[in-house]
Amino acid sequence: MAEKSATHARRLVATVVSLLLVSSAVRAQAVSLPIGANVDTALGLLIQMHRQIRGIHPTLGSLHPIAVLEGDSLFIFDADSAGTAYRFQRSEHVPFPMQKGIRASFPLAGYGNTPTCVVSSEVFDSPGGYATVFHEFVHCSQALTGENDLKQELHVARAAAAARDYSWEINHPFPYNDTAFIAAYAGFLHAPGDHDSLAVLQSARDLKRCLAQDDIEYMVWVEWKEGFARYIENIIRLQFRLAPNLAGRDRPFDRVTFYYGGEQLISYIAARHGGTLPDLRALFRELLALHGSR
Repeated sequence: MAEKSATHARRLVATVVSLLLVSSAVRAQAVSLPIGANVDTALGLLIQMHRQIRGIHPTLGSLHPIAVLEGDSLFIFDADSAGTAYRFQRSEHVPFPMQKGIRASFPLAGYGNTPTCVVSSEVFDSPGGYATVFHEFVHCSQALTGENDLKQELHVARAAAAARDYSWEINHPFPYNDTAFIAAYAGFLHAPGDHDSLAVLQSARDLKRCLAQDDIEYMVWVEWKEGFARYIENIIRLQFRLAPNLAGRDRPFDRVTFYYGGEQLISYIAARHGGTLPDLRALFRELLALHGSR
């Protein structure tokens, strides 16, 4: 069985590498297309990879639209009804300023408010970039399976909506430099990896003592939304023998710290559930209850 798994993994890696080489060759020949001929090849590879990983979790079950940034324009591609190819749909001016290197997902008003993966084309230059696209696919699935309903359970989200603060998920003024928070979250980062339930609970209590309620809710939201996507991304990276994404592990702490911390905590919860996870709503409430414990 182990030998078969190793053979399968080698075939997956060989497929990725060979198709990336083809993509590079096509890119070198591109002359006049506004986003490069390599994008069609890259999206074909993405579909092949998706067939290999879609069984990891239901959030990977579907392909999602992809908008590729070039200059001030988005070039929108969507999968055909059979899920066998991506087709160019339309281009539109960016709805707000974006820069090369963008990796995001959000509803595009010009495409029926459909949750869409938004990237610039260099994401397709390495195997790890494809794992990043699947990370954004997880966010598309979260948006389609009750994310907005979960936000209504958080005061910080309701207050932001009332204030028309649409960037609160990025710009919430969290006290990352507070010494009490740093000490508490540093302990929290180690406890799940040690599978120490008492240490996890104690660290959660320490965080509750030093954070305002809106800050706790914000932390839980990012741990759930980004930590879960990172958790799935790193399973994909493991399957394709890519180095894990560990961004956020080291100080200084910032928003990405919760990506890493959320992944660690979700891995801990999965282990407690016998290697599987509760559905996304139940997972969110389990994280919220944990950080609300005394």
